[in-house]
Amino acid sequence: MQYVYYTLAAIVLYFLSDWILLQIEKFRGEAFKQQRSTVFLLIIMVLAVASFKAIEMLVTG
Repeated sequence: MQYVYYTLAAIVLYFLSDWILLQIEKFRGEAFKQQRSTVFLLIIMVLAVASFKAIEMLVTG
């Protein structure tokens, strides 16, 4: 069952990271040109590590 949790978390994190990136670009007033993929990767990695650790703690008790 934990694989389902990880898969659902990954899907949510993908869309959440994209939304966060768009909000950063909106606040900044311009889009990231060459660094967009790097910023997206940084956002999704931070969220993934935190959420996957939380899922692991919840599943293992």
